[in-house]
Amino acid sequence: MKRILKMIKWILLGLLVLMIILVIIWFFISSGKIRTYTEPNSLSEKFVMDINGAPNGFFINSKNVDNPVLLLVSSGPGTDDYVFTDKYGDMQLEDEYTVVYWDYRWMGIAYDSDADADSITLDNLLDDTYKVTEYLKERFRKEKIYIMGFSGGSHIALREVERHPENYYAYIGMAQAVTDSYERDALMYNFMKKVFTDRDDSGALERLENSVERLEDGCVRCTEWYNFVDLVHDAGGGTIRNKSEFTGIVIPIITCSCYTVWEKINYIRGMKMYRNTPLDKELENFDYRESIKSLEVPAFFISGEYDYNCPWELVEEYCDMLSAPEKGFYKISNAAHSPLWENPAETCDIFKRIKELSNR
Repeated sequence: MKRILKMIKWILLGLLVLMIILVIIWFFISSGKIRTYTEPNSLSEKFVMDINGAPNGFFINSKNVDNPVLLLVSSGPGTDDYVFTDKYGDMQLEDEYTVVYWDYRWMGIAYDSDADADSITLDNLLDDTYKVTEYLKERFRKEKIYIMGFSGGSHIALREVERHPENYYAYIGMAQAVTDSYERDALMYNFMKKVFTDRDDSGALERLENSVERLEDGCVRCTEWYNFVDLVHDAGGGTIRNKSEFTGIVIPIITCSCYTVWEKINYIRGMKMYRNTPLDKELENFDYRESIKSLEVPAFFISGEYDYNCPWELVEEYCDMLSAPEKGFYKISNAAHSPLWENPAETCDIFKRIKELSNR
């Protein structure tokens, strides 16, 4: 018995030492540094500044600050996307643009424990977008900038372009949110059902059926959104193709170098907070096919061919019906919800074309 207890003590001691080593390694790799460049006119910055009375975070990458400015309105809403630029190093959009990754109020590196979740409203975020745009125009001496809404960030970017077209050369929607109607649910459901049926995955099929209710017209409606999205990842149509939320999102956050340990912890706290804000309720029951039918600036949409988080079929339909001076829909091969990082060569070529088409 004493021998067993002694062995258990040594095992526990070994596990404790291992945990300490892992924590030390985690602190070591979590330097908080972002990519830098050797070009003389380049820029690499990470900072937090006050916008309309609330902290906002910024990552700026540029190999030439004379290039046009591209404001990336982060996904979620409430999810900072610079982590993907950190983890998928082949993405070199900063060759063509001064890329500004924006952590809007109290998210990402701008989170703090005094965050006012009640101030996170659509009106406030649109006012913040206007102020951020004015700051970037003034700082980089630009008459206008480009703006890209990624996934949940497209709610904010699209509406701001409609409000203030004078500020933008073009709108870019990557993984554009179009509607939360039954059409979206049906496209997601049919995609997953085919994948799971081909796999002969009875467990996933059962979970899928338990996540929807069937309507009288034969359509389906999602009843458990987070379970639905988890299944989309399992089927290969989520954030990163063929990666789960854990391997495609959580692991990159944990292992990236662009955040310190405390910033990583706050990143998660900010994400959780954004799921319980006035904004979360304001973005329900939307359909931009009805509410935003035209834009006064060129509009371009980029989707992965396997994106069923924001189904590409709906994005293509929206692009076709939208009235704009110039427009285009681009479906990126071998990519799901994040084509800029999953297939950077093909996607960055599209961004070059956008500059030409929008007559920058």
